[in-house]
Amino acid sequence: MADFKGSCHCGAVTFSFQGEGIEKGLRCTCSICTRKGALMSAFVIPEEQLNFDADNEALSLYQFGTQKAKHFFCRHCGIYTFHETMRMPGQYRVNLGCIEGLDSISLPWDIFDGKNLM
Repeated sequence: MADFKGSCHCGAVTFSFQGEGIEKGLRCTCSICTRKGALMSAFVIPEEQLNFDADNEALSLYQFGTQKAKHFFCRHCGIYTFHETMRMPGQYRVNLGCIEGLDSISLPWDIFDGKNLM
């Protein structure tokens, strides 16, 4: 197990979790993920294993459609940090671009067909 730490661009939102090595990411075809273009974790993190902190109420929430998925971002710098999945409430995916020391650009990725999930 490895310890992973991440943050938004300005550092007002930080998070950490333990997990296996990160070998690939996931890109989703839904309307919000396509627009934000972030590479998210291919694995999910149970709510009790994702530790996060936000300065001065910096963590903001965006929901759309079914209102089941919860997309969290920093209200100061706008960076998407993590989200609670629609299909697995209580399970989170993180923005791999926010992980300290991880070269997310070089990772391979799988496609998730979120566009046709409804």
